[in-house]
Amino acid sequence: MSHTYASNRVHVVFSTKGRTKDLGEDLQPKLWAYMKGIAKNHGFDAVKIGGASDHVHALLVVPPAMPLAKAVQAIKGCSSKWLNDTGAAGENFAWQEGYGAFSVNPAQRETVIQYIDAQEEHHRKWSFEQEFMTLLKKWGAEYDARFVFG
Repeated sequence: MSHTYASNRVHVVFSTKGRTKDLGEDLQPKLWAYMKGIAKNHGFDAVKIGGASDHVHALLVVPPAMPLAKAVQAIKGCSSKWLNDTGAAGENFAWQEGYGAFSVNPAQRETVIQYIDAQEEHHRKWSFEQEFMTLLKKWGAEYDARFVFG
């Protein structure tokens, strides 16, 4: 076969370091747009980005030759630099180490987009910690509960 074809859709979730609520409502739309631009500049697609004051959800489409870790590192690293350069999230902003990543069936694309869009409403009832543990369990990710939140 002379070409490579792939459908690598991944729902990625990560929080601010210590789950601090540094991402104010006024900052979020700018940050989500900035992250989409980072993805485009690094050769992958951020279909949808959203979240809350202490975490981010992103539906990414990663090309077959790009490791997922490289895509996530680009989004986290470049956005952290921008947040620190502008002071938009306070001083010494940082993302948590690591992330959650969950494969997305193309048939579930719209469901994931709606889930990301509903974050504000969703977090009136659930904390990030509750949501993240639920995602780990739902998708069957192996984890040691002692180390999930550092």
